[in-house]
Amino acid sequence: MANEALTARNPDGVHTDVLSNARQACYKARDAFYACLEKESDKKQTEIASKGLLYPAQCKPARDQFVNNCRASWVKHFDALHCKNRSLKRLLDDKESRRGPLSLPQPYTFKPPSTS
Repeated sequence: MANEALTARNPDGVHTDVLSNARQACYKARDAFYACLEKESDKKQTEIASKGLLYPAQCKPARDQFVNNCRASWVKHFDALHCKNRSLKRLLDDKESRRGPLSLPQPYTFKPPSTS
């Protein structure tokens, strides 16, 4: 809140949340949250994040840390990226399980028109 007021008064000032130390803290919190998501993937997902991301309650502390250490726009970006990568992985894994002979639809059987 104080940073927002400072930024409003001095738009040319340095944004401390994009400096190297703050970015590193953000990346650590992000990695911890997504590691928790992978580890707890078998649990029921009850919490809602941005971009339709669902996560289990066991990951709530990691999520709070992630949200507190990163800009809101970064959190939305990382959530969207994670969802996209997860759906792409699911699509590729699904394609792998479908390999084998194709089952084509059976040809229609019809009587040829009689010529009489």
